Amino acid sequence: MAPFSYQPPTRGDKTDKHTYSQTADSALSHDQSTVAKLLEKKGDAVFSIRPGDTIAHAVQALRDKRIGALLVTDQNGTMQGILSERDIVRRMAETPGQTLPQLVSDLMTREVKTCAPSDYLIDVAKVMNEGRFRHMPVMEDGHLCGVITIGDVVNYRLQELEYEALRMKQMIVG
Repeated sequence: MAPFSYQPPTRGDKTDKHTYSQTADSALSHDQSTVAKLLEKKGDAVFSIRPGDTIAHAVQALRDKRIGALLVTDQNGTMQGILSERDIVRRMAETPGQTLPQLVSDLMTREVKTCAPSDYLIDVAKVMNEGRFRHMPVMEDGHLCGVITIGDVVNYRLQELEYEALRMKQMIVG
């Protein structure tokens, strides 16, 4: 059944009148999505902690901010590492009952994969999937300019797909 908004031609309609709301080129044109486009919608908020802070302090920050990872930065804001919920859970399994007083610097991941605002989201998603991590800092010219998660990437792409489907329907209906 045709969509309700579609009305087939009837006797008496002017056959020489044509209107086009979309063309195949405009409906199917698609720029590759970048980290910068995602950050435009998400924002550039970055939550961080210092290497000398305790895990107890980090756990409170994770809970209060409702996030899954904290960037570890020095007093100048230079990234030193990242601390995720997974890092904490692994250490809790190794040192039950003794984890919260430990220092962030003892648990954090020091070699952090980063991306740039100009990177394509599909490439970032592949890196995150292959590395089995969910958070990636965004760096530009040596400066931290945001953090993206695998959830951010998936949600952004789902919104794009919904929009593309809508444009395709508009092209078909006319």
